[in-house]
Amino acid sequence: MREMEQLTLFGGEENQPLAARLRPRTLEEFVGQTHLLGPGKVLRRLIENDQVSSMIFWGPPGVGKTTLARIIANRTRAAFIDFSAVTSGIKEIRAVMEQAEANRRYGEKTILFVDEIHRFNKAQQDAFLPFVEKGSIILIGATTENPSFEINGALLSRCRVFVLQALKTEELVSLLERAIKDERGFGSQLIRIQPEMLESIAVFANGDARAALSTLEMVVLNGDLDREGVLTVRPETLEQCISKKSLLYDKKGEEHYNLISALHKSMRNSDPDAAVYWLARMLEAGEDPLYVARRVIRFASEDVGLADPRALETAVAAYQACHFLGMPECSVHLTQAVVYMSLAPKSNSLYVAYEEAKRDAVEQLSEPVPLVIRNAPTRLMKELEYGKGYQYAHDTAEKLTNMQCLPDSLAGREYYRPAGEGEEADWKARLERVKEWRRLNTT
Repeated sequence: MREMEQLTLFGGEENQPLAARLRPRTLEEFVGQTHLLGPGKVLRRLIENDQVSSMIFWGPPGVGKTTLARIIANRTRAAFIDFSAVTSGIKEIRAVMEQAEANRRYGEKTILFVDEIHRFNKAQQDAFLPFVEKGSIILIGATTENPSFEINGALLSRCRVFVLQALKTEELVSLLERAIKDERGFGSQLIRIQPEMLESIAVFANGDARAALSTLEMVVLNGDLDREGVLTVRPETLEQCISKKSLLYDKKGEEHYNLISALHKSMRNSDPDAAVYWLARMLEAGEDPLYVARRVIRFASEDVGLADPRALETAVAAYQACHFLGMPECSVHLTQAVVYMSLAPKSNSLYVAYEEAKRDAVEQLSEPVPLVIRNAPTRLMKELEYGKGYQYAHDTAEKLTNMQCLPDSLAGREYYRPAGEGEEADWKARLERVKEWRRLNTT
């Protein structure tokens, strides 16, 4: 068993990347998250007073989750253990817990920082729970994923969640300016770089401090050094370094669900421009076009339905086109389907009908099928009056009967209530005629 030791947090900076060299050591050096760390804000007070409790830092990459944990480590009087969910398993967790228990017996608190805590499975997360409950450890977890989905409910209920936000462009520019002047950065060099270039790097980084500093380091390393020792970063160098911006997308993470939600709601709001934009965001980031096509098929019935029955045909055809062609050719077929859904008349009557019927069905699972509409393939069933009184609608002039098909306890219940949009107005009128006929012909 390898020995678990408190890590040296701020040593050995030689040859480290710029982002590591410039990692803030104090709250005063920390950039961003003023909603949590501004003067008088709750997280700042907890850190300054050394009163941290179990908590989860949730936010996108490069916003300071690990840095905050290390600032806490630098200020706390508790034992601090840095733990990675990527390289550790149950065996390592037990070793850490044994050390924490020993610390507790000597009256010392233990803060356990778990980076990428969402990578732990349920069993691994459960291993922490009893020690958090009895106070052996104060757990600080960092995650880029929504804790509601990735952290066990029992563990999450014992942790306070702090949401860290992507850094603003001006905050990243400030960080880049400091990197150029700070001795831990490029302060020992004379660097000439235009302010608009720093802003371009900040915009490219998309709220990620680590990405911004890594890009700055790249352009500086590729800058032109003259005889006087002045290093100049030229626009063409910067352009080469940021020529292809990575799209913010994780096909398995929360952003995956955010973007498909954005597409669905843009179509529902009859906004084809927004819908096509979100479609492009997903496809260009590598999303499976068949996944998008399946969601469009769902939309065709959930949000359009009988207001335009051809919507479902269009959606299924788009799915088939994606299956036959794949990307990038099928992007135009999905665009056609998405624009069609956006401009189609809207009705959620089918969705509402099923959800209401489902609720009744679940609550009344034992409700018997009325005898009149039961099948009677055997003599015994006929003797039990299965199918007795059944009326065959095709034998009537109106193709209608007044036969009750719902269970007695649900007689008269209405689930499908058509909207008056598009072609569903015709269905609504027909349904009203059917109901009026039954009202007049029911004795």
